[in-house]
Amino acid sequence: MEKSTIKLTRKIQLLVDLPTKEERKEALDKLYGWQNRCFRAANLIVTHLYVQEMIKEFFYLSEGIKYKLADEKKDKYGILQRSRINTTYRVVSNRFKGEIPTNILSNLNKNLITSFNKDRPEYWKGERSLMNFRRDMAFPFDIELIIGLHFNEDKKAFCFSLNKIPFRTYLGKDYTDKRKLLERVIKGNIKLCTSHMKLKDGKIFFLPVFEIEKEKHILKPEVIAEASLSLEYPIVVKTGNTKLTIGTKEEFLYRRLAIQAAHKRAQVGATYSKSGKGVQRKLKAVQKFRNAESNYVHYRIHVYSRRLINFCIKHQAGTLILLNQEDKIGIAKEEEFVLRNWSYYELMTKIKYKAEKAGIELIID
Repeated sequence: MEKSTIKLTRKIQLLVDLPTKEERKEALDKLYGWQNRCFRAANLIVTHLYVQEMIKEFFYLSEGIKYKLADEKKDKYGILQRSRINTTYRVVSNRFKGEIPTNILSNLNKNLITSFNKDRPEYWKGERSLMNFRRDMAFPFDIELIIGLHFNEDKKAFCFSLNKIPFRTYLGKDYTDKRKLLERVIKGNIKLCTSHMKLKDGKIFFLPVFEIEKEKHILKPEVIAEASLSLEYPIVVKTGNTKLTIGTKEEFLYRRLAIQAAHKRAQVGATYSKSGKGVQRKLKAVQKFRNAESNYVHYRIHVYSRRLINFCIKHQAGTLILLNQEDKIGIAKEEEFVLRNWSYYELMTKIKYKAEKAGIELIID
C-alpha cells in the first residue's frame, strides 16, 4: 500500500545559546569531538559489516564448515556471540564509550546497516566500492535527544537543547517553509524523525527530517502527462492537446556560461590584485562568483520542476512519464560540454521529489 506521508529534509543554521564566548567555544569543541568519533565509528562499522558479509571467502582452506551470521545461542551454526545488528554497535560503543552519546552511535549503526544491506548485491559482485566517510560528515540522532523545542519570543528564534547543549535557530530572511514546519512540530501536527547535525567552517547546521502528509489534489491516474528533458529546452511537457515549454537554452545555458566566464576572469585578475591582508583580499572577487553558478542553477531547476508539477496538477494528470531518458544519458556522457552544463541529475531529483509530494506517479522511460 502506498504511503500517505513523505519525509522532507531542511537545512537550518544553529547558534549555541550560551552567554560567554568561553562556554560557546567549549560546546563547539564538544560537537566537533562528536563529529570526529562519528566519522571514525562509521568507517569501523562498514568495515566490520563487509568482513561479516565476505567471511565465507575466508573459509576456502577448509571444507565442510557450516556457519551462519547469527547468535550462537539461537542457532547451532551461529558464529556470533550476539545478534548481527548488535555486533557492530558493541564494537563502536566499547571503543568510544563516554566520548559520544550512545543515541548517536545507535542511529548511525542502524542507518549504515540499512544502506549496506541495500547495496550488498553490488558489493558481492565487485561493482561498488565500500563506503568511505569524510571527517566533516553529519552525525544522526533521534527525537529523544531534542528537549524543549519551543519558540522564544524574546530571542525571536526556535530554541531547544541537545544532550544539555542549548541551541537557537538562525533563520535570517526565511522565504522557505522552515519556520512553518518547526511551528507545526511544536503544535504536534507533524512528526520530527531521525535528523542530522553537521559542522563546517565553525558553523553548525541542523538537518531536521519532517514527516508530513502528501498534498491532496484531484488527480486522474488515466490522464498521462509526457515530459522530455533536453539542453535546448529544459522541459517540454504535453497532455492531450495541451503543450508547455518550460525554460529556454538562452535563459538557462547562456546565463550559466556567463557566470563561468566571469569566474575565470576573476581568477586571472586575482594575480594582479593588491594583497595587503593576504589571500583573503586577493581572492575577494573570486569568492563572489564561487557559489554564484550553483545557486543560480539550483534556483532555476527548482522553478522548472515546480512549473512541471503545477502543469500536471492543473490538468489532473496522475501519471507523469519522462520520455527517452536512457538515450539522453548516453549522449550526455559522450559530450563533455553537455554533461558539465545540463544538470540532468539534479533536475531529475527535484522532479521525483515534487511528484511524490503531490501524489503523482513518475515513470522514467
